[in-house]
Amino acid sequence: MQVLVVNAGSSSLKLRLLDDRDQVIESADLPARDSDINDRDLTRTLRDWPTPDVAGHRIVHGGTRFTGPVLVDRAVENALRELTDLAPLHQPKSLAAFDAVRGLLPDVAAVACFDTAFHASLPAAAATYAVPREWQQRYGVRKYGFHGLSHAYCSRRAAQLLGRQPAGLRLVSCHLGAGASLAAVVNGRSVDTTMGFTPLEGLVMATRSGTVDPGLVLWLEQHEDLPPSAVAEALEHRSGLLALAGTADMREVQARAAAGDEAAKLAFDVFIHRLVTGIGAMTAAAGGLDALAFTGGIGEHSPVVRAAATERLGHLGIYIDAGHNDEAEDDADISHAQARARTLVVTAREDLQIAQETRRVIAAGTRPRTGDGGPGE
Repeated sequence: MQVLVVNAGSSSLKLRLLDDRDQVIESADLPARDSDINDRDLTRTLRDWPTPDVAGHRIVHGGTRFTGPVLVDRAVENALRELTDLAPLHQPKSLAAFDAVRGLLPDVAAVACFDTAFHASLPAAAATYAVPREWQQRYGVRKYGFHGLSHAYCSRRAAQLLGRQPAGLRLVSCHLGAGASLAAVVNGRSVDTTMGFTPLEGLVMATRSGTVDPGLVLWLEQHEDLPPSAVAEALEHRSGLLALAGTADMREVQARAAAGDEAAKLAFDVFIHRLVTGIGAMTAAAGGLDALAFTGGIGEHSPVVRAAATERLGHLGIYIDAGHNDEAEDDADISHAQARARTLVVTAREDLQIAQETRRVIAAGTRPRTGDGGPGE
């Protein structure tokens, strides 16, 4: 079974065609801004590729209804569009990619794989906000968590690297990129995560603030007469590393800090402080720590970030080997020989997670109905 993996990001549409052994046989990263998919580029790309047996789509938000991958029919598609209010900046990109690919491959079954689904296992104590009950009931206010496809793959791959089964393994997964989040994973299931009702909560990111005092938001709106849209735009697009260092690129932050730029030094220190305290919180949620895994663009490619973070985690049994850390490529164990908990670098492979989930849906025998486009049987 060949699976076309469709992953719509903020600035690109990533396409991967995987064979039945999960080998990538075709790959393309097409430019895409907001919800604008270049039909010409997409057509040219897919025209030259073998026709897949099924397409697996990364969908950012599944709400409380979709807690696992699902075959997309008309009813599911309508439900996905209704969830746009929960992720207005991200869901339209996923749906635009779905529409574009379906238009070119109308006879290829499509499976939706959700970034929120991995965190559907959060216990109520972790998922519940202490806000009025009617908000929870009427608006679905709760911690959803995101980056679930990445955390799911990272935790699964980490267990393989350790030669262990997920059962009994206490892991903190660090997805560090332009967006960043942590997950506490126990027995292969997410028990806590740093992102919340939206992807804005948690760690400092490239242009997102991460967690701020909600009272600050209210103060800005009430005392400075800033409309909610202006506050939202600032927290999403003009905060994080960009606000502190003048650049959203961690590589530039590190270079400027090394050259003595005080603003860049502060930005790096704030990023690391939030990361370290977040790892501590996730460790507490997991009831201890057997392994720490770094993934994502920064997590995989910045030994400086890994060293700065782990330097402050000795009390958790985390010690890394400086040589292994500096030389790490692809999947690697960078732990010091005396470490009580292991530290890993895991190459982000959302495509493999999406392909696995897509195959699972198809193998279960789910097929779309014909004619009325109703729910799959």
